[in-house]
Amino acid sequence: MKPLFFMMLILALVMVMVIPGAAFSQGEQERLDTSAFEKPRRPGAIFAHDDHNEKANLEDDCAICHHVYANKQLVPDESSEEDACSDCHGLKSSLENNIPLVRAFHGRCRECHFDSGKGPVLCGQCHIKK
Repeated sequence: MKPLFFMMLILALVMVMVIPGAAFSQGEQERLDTSAFEKPRRPGAIFAHDDHNEKANLEDDCAICHHVYANKQLVPDESSEEDACSDCHGLKSSLENNIPLVRAFHGRCRECHFDSGKGPVLCGQCHIKK
């Protein structure tokens, strides 16, 4: 009985030490999804969504980034936050959407960073190898 107790105690201690570390490291390692790209040249951009939105005061307006267009017109007060960017933006321009995925990512992020004078704008500042 005692060996089982000690085994359970050790397992519990390992779980207490490992699980919070794994949760913390995942939060710091958040990356934008690049699975739509056949051969990405760089790793996905590091992007801690909630931290970014808090620092940029964007918590209440998801549609700033997660916009919706219909008939090539922005639909006010509509959000596409449940969809991946690649659901609307293909790898290449199309008749439905003439902004390819790479330009959509870079345009939306970099333009906002340039306009606000804050945030990374160079490739290696977002696409960090880890």
